[in-house]
Amino acid sequence: MPTDHQYDLVIVGAGTGGIPCAVEAAARGTRVLLVEKDSRIGGTLHTTGGHMSAAGTRRQRERGIEDSVQAHLDDIERISGGTARSDLVELAASYASETVDWLEDHGFEFAPESPRLVYGHEPYGVPRTHYGKDAGLSILAVLRRLLDEQLASGRVELWLGSTAIGLTERPGGPPSVTVLRNGVEEIEVTAPAVVLATGGFAADAELFAEIEGATLVSAAHPTSTGDGLVIAREAGAGIAGRGRYLPTFGGLPHPTTPGKAYYDERPLLVATERLPWEIYVDRTGRRFVAEDERSIDRKERALAASTDGTFWTLFDDRARLNSAPMVVGWSPEDVASEAGARTGVHKADTLAGLAALAGIDPDGLAATVERYNAAVTAGHDAEFGRTHLPAPIAEPPFFAMENHGITLITFAGVDVDEGLRVRRADGTSMDGVYALGELIGAAATCGNSFCGGMLVTPALTFGRILGRRLAVSPQI
Repeated sequence: MPTDHQYDLVIVGAGTGGIPCAVEAAARGTRVLLVEKDSRIGGTLHTTGGHMSAAGTRRQRERGIEDSVQAHLDDIERISGGTARSDLVELAASYASETVDWLEDHGFEFAPESPRLVYGHEPYGVPRTHYGKDAGLSILAVLRRLLDEQLASGRVELWLGSTAIGLTERPGGPPSVTVLRNGVEEIEVTAPAVVLATGGFAADAELFAEIEGATLVSAAHPTSTGDGLVIAREAGAGIAGRGRYLPTFGGLPHPTTPGKAYYDERPLLVATERLPWEIYVDRTGRRFVAEDERSIDRKERALAASTDGTFWTLFDDRARLNSAPMVVGWSPEDVASEAGARTGVHKADTLAGLAALAGIDPDGLAATVERYNAAVTAGHDAEFGRTHLPAPIAEPPFFAMENHGITLITFAGVDVDEGLRVRRADGTSMDGVYALGELIGAAATCGNSFCGGMLVTPALTFGRILGRRLAVSPQI
């Protein structure tokens, strides 16, 4: 039988949302247990770029950037097509500047160029993307200092290497979490309030296939295995955000691990970063989008709608030499040397030979290259409207780099109400059980889109808000 422990507040997940929740609650006298399955705190802050979107920050004002919460909300509405949850988006945007200023007050080190417009996904109308000089680690540095203060005070107890394996809701009574501590002892922990902040499930192929209904090629943090979603669903929680999944456009296969992508060596496929000399083809050898399309959102939607998620960038030797860099950190010489050595990178003297190596339909590929070369000669791409047509694909050797729509985040997640209380499958709210961060799904604050900074900022903000509120009243 599990041993029983009691606290004022139990938080599962010591990451972007869980740590600020613990810090804010403990600073107001709450006795907090913070549970983390990893051997270190921080979660995805160890791998994320740490982009935070916020309007009206001190940093913006100092740089003469005029912005407002309403402008931020309008941009999210435009980018998401109105598919995000308006109540949670408004809550996040309204407190976002306070969150960024709070980090700055506690020593956050901004990257010198921040805030700026970021074009990796659909850009905002004004520079409001803030981030640190060390990406997500800059956020973690602040959170670590604040957490250490509360650990020293004795108001927060931290269990590392401990996994939540069960959740029990007791209508009218306090909920409890069963924790496998240090992989050995099962402990039932009871508190008036439980906050689940365990992140997404983009590192669990089986759960991803079930909920998102797509093939997983993951570049996610390895602890993103959906623990909080599993125990919440077993306790009766509903799942929101199904059908909103969108892949990030393209990543090379991991050199040693099938089903994963190595994001540090990623192809430069954003037209604002590098105008393409290559074409993109699917397994049948057909193109599916204008390669110089400036909207990465349109590219991602075309990839999801027109392919099985896999495509190849196809080019000749002239393109290799003249369109560098094609991959982050790779020179033209690297492209040539990796062909045949690196998984998914192929080279051949003929298009037919290249198709055989890559697994592309040879007839379809030959026909596509012929049509593309004719478009280059004519100066007009009738199929997709591409305007950057620098040269035909005609100078051997020919190259193909395999890409797949990759997953960094998950869009579906535990359903919550406007107060972040977990909702049951019937839509009613649980007593004393809350969720935040990627666990509630990116769709909650991004909809069916990638809204820059609208995962990290809401996680931090909701963690702070919930920590303050639960310190006053465990039932809100």
